[in-house]
Amino acid sequence: MSSRALRIRKRRPVRSAQVRLRRVAAADSSPPSSAERAAAGKALRAKVPRRSHGVWEAPRARRDPIEILVASSADRIPELLPIRYGRMLQSPLYFFRGAAALMACDLAHTPTTGMRAQICGDCHLSNFGGFSTPERRLVFDINDFDETLPGPWEWDLKRLAASFAIAGRGNCFSKRDCRAAAAACARSYRERMAAYARMAALDAWYDSLDWLEVIDGAADRDLRAYCERTLATQRKRGTSRDLPQVVQRAAGGPAIRDDPPRFYHPDAARVASFRATYRVVLARYRESLAKDRRVLLDRYRFADLAQELVGVGSVGTFRGVALFLGADDDPLFLQVKEARPSVLEPFASASRYENRGQRVVEGQRLMQAASDLFLGWTHGAGGRHFYVRRLRDVKLKPSVELMKPRSLEAYAVLCGWALARAHARSGDAAAIAGYIGKSQTFDAALARFALTYADQNDADHAALVAAVRDGRIEARTDVS
Repeated sequence: MSSRALRIRKRRPVRSAQVRLRRVAAADSSPPSSAERAAAGKALRAKVPRRSHGVWEAPRARRDPIEILVASSADRIPELLPIRYGRMLQSPLYFFRGAAALMACDLAHTPTTGMRAQICGDCHLSNFGGFSTPERRLVFDINDFDETLPGPWEWDLKRLAASFAIAGRGNCFSKRDCRAAAAACARSYRERMAAYARMAALDAWYDSLDWLEVIDGAADRDLRAYCERTLATQRKRGTSRDLPQVVQRAAGGPAIRDDPPRFYHPDAARVASFRATYRVVLARYRESLAKDRRVLLDRYRFADLAQELVGVGSVGTFRGVALFLGADDDPLFLQVKEARPSVLEPFASASRYENRGQRVVEGQRLMQAASDLFLGWTHGAGGRHFYVRRLRDVKLKPSVELMKPRSLEAYAVLCGWALARAHARSGDAAAIAGYIGKSQTFDAALARFALTYADQNDADHAALVAAVRDGRIEARTDVS
């Protein structure tokens, strides 16, 4: 082979690499402007009209809702399943809270724009609230991410709007009031997304809903009074001695007090293996933390771990509370929650994370304005994955059942705002805002969807009632 041929062969890869570098440089030097992205979002209306989001019709081949509930209970703790179904029996809203898998199947049949963001996956009004940040500020935000995954932003908003219509019905509100709450949620999302589209990227990223500002700015007196009462209660409790009422003195030192069904230990025969297993699980959790958080955690020693039974959707999965003790037996409580595959995965995409606990943690960090200081993940035997966070670190939960129509509408505004902020962190705010527009067209469509889907939810709840009555499903209603 001639020397000329050799020289040519040597030059070809270099020239090819230079071409690729020029293309990358050209792409990096001129990203689309906010106006161009907004225009691209607006152009999507021709393909997916905004009014199309108001339509809900059950597909002809829609799966039996009870079949979906049973399938979503696979690999849960069998003896807890009757409690899960019993809680879902209580009302259509409780059913809705436990039926994220069912609505995920339904949302897969609704129109989407193709624009994606990191989404909650179980976005309903009871999964929002106030909590304390690592800087000890109180903020209002989404607080449950068990189902989080990248997916269509519309799915979160539709589930959230539907939850307001369902909650309003549960409070015996008029159809007009239910529609107003759902529309307020969509309107708030639309207006806040437009504001985030105008912000610099860092300003949008750092934005948060300060709880004290929420109180001061609440137009509804009842909501403002509720916020003030809950904040006063949390301040009286303080944070230095977290949950002392659940600690008791035992032979081996401080331990978690059994208070079934909320907290309980396994039977005596399993205690030794239970404690040994979760010492290993918690040691693995430590490795998921940043080094500065490890230094803080190392100031505490593991003392006890009990199982916890709360909520609706997570009943039947493992949920534990770990007690750590610092100097002078200062308690730190960490919540250990099992992470299962997201209900969205069959319809959106598979998670990029091998550990499902990491999926939850990374999604939470991406969506929340400020995440828990001790947020991390781990795994145990049998392929079970977990995530860990601090237990009840100044948690302010809404009392939806006590709200009046104007309070529910005011709360819908807060939730719509928080959801827009969460989506703006990972999604294209300018494109989403361009699609939604400035008119009330999209608000009205979401409200129409919410009311129609509330009808569907009532029918599915009735199907659960019938399944329990017919003996198809066992339910226990004696545990709240």
